[in-house]
Amino acid sequence: MEEGMIRGSYESLIFEFRGYKVMIDIDLATLYETETKVLKQQVKRNINRFPPDFMFELTKEETVQLVTNCDRLSSLKHSSVNPMVFTEQGVAMLSSVLRSNKAIEMNIEIMRAFARYRAHLLDNKDISKKLGELDDKINRVFKYLLDRIQGLNRTNRMMSAIKLDIRNNARVITRGKSH
Repeated sequence: MEEGMIRGSYESLIFEFRGYKVMIDIDLATLYETETKVLKQQVKRNINRFPPDFMFELTKEETVQLVTNCDRLSSLKHSSVNPMVFTEQGVAMLSSVLRSNKAIEMNIEIMRAFARYRAHLLDNKDISKKLGELDDKINRVFKYLLDRIQGLNRTNRMMSAIKLDIRNNARVITRGKSH
């Protein structure tokens, strides 16, 4: 991946698995300008720094789901090793095990990306809440209008019945006068 291509869109490198927002080892290795193998080795050497809420390995099914949803990761399809994924805290911990200036620089950018991602999610939640409120109002108005229409229909049926009664009574009266 080209750095310029990535720089503007770190948020697109964030995925959700098991309820966590995560970044994939292959993307992080690219950002840190190291090999994925080297990144994984450093993590394994320092595994005590990466509890399950910092880093976990995707299952085969999760890997298939990832590849299905992200064409650029198609190389993972035939890999015998499942990718490691890192939460925000795991990404922060990576800079302490990789110890390069590039890792530190990229960590700062990635932390900012996670912050923007969270802000974006909060905006979406606010919009969803407002849409829900609007939907409730529309449903109440719709129900009110339906009730009014049903009331008018009942009134129209009653009026039709009264008109029919009046016509029938008028015929009876008219017949009575003619006899």
